[in-house]
Amino acid sequence: MRQRCQTIPLLFMSALAVGPAVADEKLPDLADLEAQGAIVGNIVLKRDNVFDLSDPAENNWVFRLANRLHIVTREGTIRKQVLLKSGDTVSKRLTEETARILRQNSYLHDATIRPIRVDTGVVDLEVTTRDLWSLGPDISIARSGGENRTRIGLEESNLLGRGQRLQFVRDEDVDRTSIGVEFSDRHLGRSWVSMSLGYADNSDGDSHVISVVRPFYALDTRWSAGGYSYRNDREESLYALGEPAAEYRHERAYDSLFGGWSKGLRNGRARRWTVGVVHDDNRFSTVSIPELPQAVPQDRKLVYPFIGLEIVEDRFETSSNHDQIDRTEDFLMGERIAASLGWADTSFGSDREALIYTASASRGMGKLNEDALFLTASASGRIESGDTVNALFSLSARWYRTQSDKRLLYALLSGTSGHALDLDNLVELGGDTGLRGYPLRYQTGSSKLLFSIEQRYFTDWYLWRIARVGGAIFADAGRVWGTNPVGEPNQGWLSDVGFGLRFALTRSSSRKVIHVDLAFPLGGDSSIDSVQLLLESRASF
Repeated sequence: MRQRCQTIPLLFMSALAVGPAVADEKLPDLADLEAQGAIVGNIVLKRDNVFDLSDPAENNWVFRLANRLHIVTREGTIRKQVLLKSGDTVSKRLTEETARILRQNSYLHDATIRPIRVDTGVVDLEVTTRDLWSLGPDISIARSGGENRTRIGLEESNLLGRGQRLQFVRDEDVDRTSIGVEFSDRHLGRSWVSMSLGYADNSDGDSHVISVVRPFYALDTRWSAGGYSYRNDREESLYALGEPAAEYRHERAYDSLFGGWSKGLRNGRARRWTVGVVHDDNRFSTVSIPELPQAVPQDRKLVYPFIGLEIVEDRFETSSNHDQIDRTEDFLMGERIAASLGWADTSFGSDREALIYTASASRGMGKLNEDALFLTASASGRIESGDTVNALFSLSARWYRTQSDKRLLYALLSGTSGHALDLDNLVELGGDTGLRGYPLRYQTGSSKLLFSIEQRYFTDWYLWRIARVGGAIFADAGRVWGTNPVGEPNQGWLSDVGFGLRFALTRSSSRKVIHVDLAFPLGGDSSIDSVQLLLESRASF
């Protein structure tokens, strides 16, 4: 009652600033409403189904049936992700951040928030979302780098409209055959606690994962905590010219507990501290029935407390037709810096004393509708007895030049430098890591450099109202430095050219972009096919 009494005069004062009820078409924008001190009234949810039956092109019996069979995301699932509540002061920043949070859900195509009514200083907001088809077979037959991968499964990404994900899948690739089940819930109950459970029975072992985490879900979040447990037992291979050349067995047990705190968003930046403890036990052995020569890394057991710091700048932009086709995309244009330090000691149960470090930084520059450049750097490694081991430093630059609504020029320059790398953490380059005209894991070493340039086309074709169509002409060039432990010859600089089609599934929660490419290698050894066919699903263009 006391809180209500305090709110009444606040609403009255806001009424003097904003004035009487305003018709929808004359509403001020959110920035003006915030400047006037308007108060949030009702938050109305507009939850659109998969197909828009008001559009004659989508009003047919197939799409009507699909809408009837689909369970629209529940109000509670959407409402618990809205950062603003009734009685709060209008905040343009929080409405934009809420829209970004909602768009992160795989089962939603888009999310927007707008004022729909202003009455005596109280603003009603409308949150509009559009569902994606969430239940369906997860079937793909992919080919890249001369190798086939198949995936057959059933996935529900919005179980009963609650935002939960349940998946059964069988994967088969060059390394193993796997049958697995996964369940995840990003909002246990009405909380921000996320949970993930997974188990896989593999042809060469098994794995399982358990994760319970309350993340820093928004820029102004004040605390975070969680735990993570992972077990994996599998056979691994070292490659030479795209073919397995040596093998070993890897058993890993990884556990982590952490907690974090923050003062929230201050002066446009969020600073977040995290402390925790990690248990990371890696054991290596020979394969029981070896088909290849054995190359066994050294065992590692690291138990260490750590402290980390993350700084995120509140500067985002939205666009479309960059990495997706005809879909709202969110880009962090501000700075993000993260670093952590841990100390492993034999008194904690480690098999060595080591300083473990990680660091990363990223920043966007320019404007998405003109020229935009995104820089990312990362470093990781250990210091043992004064020596740096398993050290990796990576740097990448992504450049987008918007030529029109339907054309975009994209370029990527990335490099990785390694020093005294663990045998199970070597640098690889091939058809699965950007050099599209070559076999998977074609070159192995300690350092690499890759350059790709791509002319992207976004057409108006909308196949059966379920798939947008795009195209690309591309060229790649790269090389690896350092010695491959299995004696692979270094091929020096390698390059390829190619072209292909892109099909973006606009009604499926998988959000996959299907790539159909022909790539032509311009170097390499004589065993490489003169034409590489790549058929695969990726998360982006």
